[in-house]
Amino acid sequence: MSHETIEKNAGLLIVLIILVISVGGLIEIVPLALSAAKKQGSAQVVPRTALQQEGFDIYVREGCYLCHSQQIRPFRSETERYGPYSVAAESQYDHPFEFGSKRTGPDLARVGGRYSDDWHRLHLHNPRDVVPESNMPGYPWLVTAKIDSTLTARKLSVLRMLGTPYADADIQGASAAVDGKTELDALVAYLQSLGLARRRGS
Repeated sequence: MSHETIEKNAGLLIVLIILVISVGGLIEIVPLALSAAKKQGSAQVVPRTALQQEGFDIYVREGCYLCHSQQIRPFRSETERYGPYSVAAESQYDHPFEFGSKRTGPDLARVGGRYSDDWHRLHLHNPRDVVPESNMPGYPWLVTAKIDSTLTARKLSVLRMLGTPYADADIQGASAAVDGKTELDALVAYLQSLGLARRRGS
C-alpha cells in the first residue's frame, strides 16, 4: 500500500491515524501509570470520627479551601516544603473534595500533628498572635458556637450511603461524641487529622 493511496483515501487515513495514536498512547501511558502506582504505594484510610467530620463541614462552610490547597504535587519543591505528595486514596471520603488550587496560605495536606491543639486554637482565633505577618482572618465565633449534635448521626448516615464505611456503632454514637463540643474543637480535630493516613508500599 503506497503513501499516495493512503492520502487519497480519507476513511483509511482516519483509521490508520487512530491506530497510530492508540498504539503510541498505550506505549507511553500504560508503563507510566503502572510506575506511578508502584511508587505511590497505597494509603489505608479510615473514615473521620464524628468530631472530625463536623470540623470538615466547618472548613467547607468557612471557605478555608479558597486560600489553602490540600494537594501536594509530586515535585521536589512541593515535597521538600510540605511532605510526601498526595495520593488519591487520601481524599476518597471527602464530600465535596477540598483540593483547592490557590495558596494564599500554605498547603494543609500534611498539617496534622505539625502543631499543637493550643497553637491551632490561638491561630484560628487571631492568626497574628502566632504568625505576625499573617493576612488570614480570625474566626473568634468558633470558640463559643456549639455543634448541633442532633444532625451528626444523620450526616454520617448520608456519608455511608455515599460510600464512607461507617459502622452502625459509629452512627449511633455520633451525637454523644460531639455533644457539648464547640465548632473550634471540631475544626482543630479535623486539621489534626490531615495527612495522617497510614501508607503502605511507599
